[in-house]
Amino acid sequence: MTYVRFQNPLPDELGRYVGVFGLVNTLAKRRVLTEEQERFRRLNNDLYDSAYDNPAAVDATVYDHDINPGAAAWFKPAAQHLIDRVDGYLEILAAHGVECVRVDSHDPGRVIYEDDHQIVVVPR
Repeated sequence: MTYVRFQNPLPDELGRYVGVFGLVNTLAKRRVLTEEQERFRRLNNDLYDSAYDNPAAVDATVYDHDINPGAAAWFKPAAQHLIDRVDGYLEILAAHGVECVRVDSHDPGRVIYEDDHQIVVVPR
């Protein structure tokens, strides 16, 4: 099984590789998105939020840096319908000069959360 993640190619100051949604949400917080980009972000974030579990809502410690350092979510292969929606986020990042790469892995780390569409792992 190959898992998929979209992330910044370089770690942040805490050593984390920020994912595609975090990168776009950061641009939104900085208020640099165009109206069209913000509409896309809001519509798609709302879709993900309403249709799929947020691992942090299921387990508040899943992204706790002290408990699970470097925890990151990966799409399962069966989530191609979710992966297909990432293109719009990648277009936003490219328009703002923010790098984001696709990473594929058969073993991205120790699984600390799993549902039908994703896993969250702590890298080994």
